[in-house]
Amino acid sequence: MDGTVLVADDDRTIRTVLTQALTRAGCKVHATSSLTTLMRWVGEGKGDVVISDVVMPDGNGLEMLPKIRMDRPDLPVIVISAQNTIMTAIQAAEAEAYDYLPKPFDLPDLMKRTAKALDNRNRSPKREDVGTIGADSPDELPLVGKTPAMQALYRLVARVMNTDLPVLISGESGTGKSLIARAVHDFSDRRQLPFVTVTGSDLSDLEGPSKVLARVKGGTLLVDEITDMSDEIQARVVRMMDIPGEHSPRFMATSQGDLSQAMEEGTMRQDLYYRLSGATINVPSLRERVEDIALLTEHFLGRAEREGAPKRWLSKDAAELFRAYSWPGNVRQLENAVRRLSLTSRAEEISRSEVEAVLGNQPETGPVLRGGDAEKLGTSVARHLRRYFDLHGNILPPPGLYTRILKEVEAPLIEIALEATGGNQAKCADLLGINRNTLRKKITDLDIRVTRRRKLM
Repeated sequence: MDGTVLVADDDRTIRTVLTQALTRAGCKVHATSSLTTLMRWVGEGKGDVVISDVVMPDGNGLEMLPKIRMDRPDLPVIVISAQNTIMTAIQAAEAEAYDYLPKPFDLPDLMKRTAKALDNRNRSPKREDVGTIGADSPDELPLVGKTPAMQALYRLVARVMNTDLPVLISGESGTGKSLIARAVHDFSDRRQLPFVTVTGSDLSDLEGPSKVLARVKGGTLLVDEITDMSDEIQARVVRMMDIPGEHSPRFMATSQGDLSQAMEEGTMRQDLYYRLSGATINVPSLRERVEDIALLTEHFLGRAEREGAPKRWLSKDAAELFRAYSWPGNVRQLENAVRRLSLTSRAEEISRSEVEAVLGNQPETGPVLRGGDAEKLGTSVARHLRRYFDLHGNILPPPGLYTRILKEVEAPLIEIALEATGGNQAKCADLLGINRNTLRKKITDLDIRVTRRRKLM
């Protein structure tokens, strides 16, 4: 890398790590814990890229972006923040930040983004002007999370909110699909226009589509659970989307199931799928972002307290049980459980037994997808890989992806097969359909521990 990077962060460790890494990569680095100093450097024309924290002792890094943009429009600013909410990503996009990463960030990833910003500093595309968030906007949305899956989701929402692309939002019940749709609308250029949600019953009669279009008035139209609608009603949605006009709404749709599979099964019209899939947002289940459970629990307990419930917190054992639970109802189930505990707990600290009483009568396994069939492995892997690529933004992942992915699938497959055959390598090789010598080599290469025990099957 070649260029000068300005680093602003009140954490000395982060300043030191970034200074050392960028210097080794060939950059000159100026680091400070003060926004005032950063803005002086920018005003003096120093720096080719800025890396700035949001919350600083003398101000908010996001609030400095418009001035930087005005004074030096070609200076890329990469925002890093420990505020792991969708609002941070959206505000960074509104302020036209070059990029946004949550803390704790992956250093190699940040280095790649910095390198790209340096490469593009003389040819960075100018974004269209976007409106600012109004004073009546909510201070926070019930979409919080610091896991890579949620941070990738935030960045994707920030990228699509000011486009007119149709949006497909998929995810299990209770993951917050409607909240994502509402967030896209509330921070888009259509925020002053209506946001209308419709189901199949709203479109069941012949005048339904025209009544809906009259209600939405060029705003955003969310079609809820599109794959639950009949072929006839889906055809009406297609015709609605094909109606030309200056005041055509932005279309969004939600679905619990895998849309490509639904199309293969005939429960989703191909013409509707291709019209709606301008942008696809997959909302992760709570099982896929276990590290966010404590953050969400704290959020809901705080909300309950603000609404008049007593102050509560989870004991260590109770928190571990929350973390281990499968949450088939996802965030909605978590919120309901927290609300109940906030009202019924006998003490300020919620005990494990109280959590067991609330969760004991609820399902312990995740819900199956449409039609009662378990999700295909390929579908699950594809969803994981899409989020992995989204996490890297416009930068490709490090080379060697094929080998890394195969290793991640191969290791647990062999471990479980060995466990199922009681550690008998001959039976395990036969079960897997590979040569015994091949199995031995893979056990060595993947550092798999083999323990002989009574076989499970």
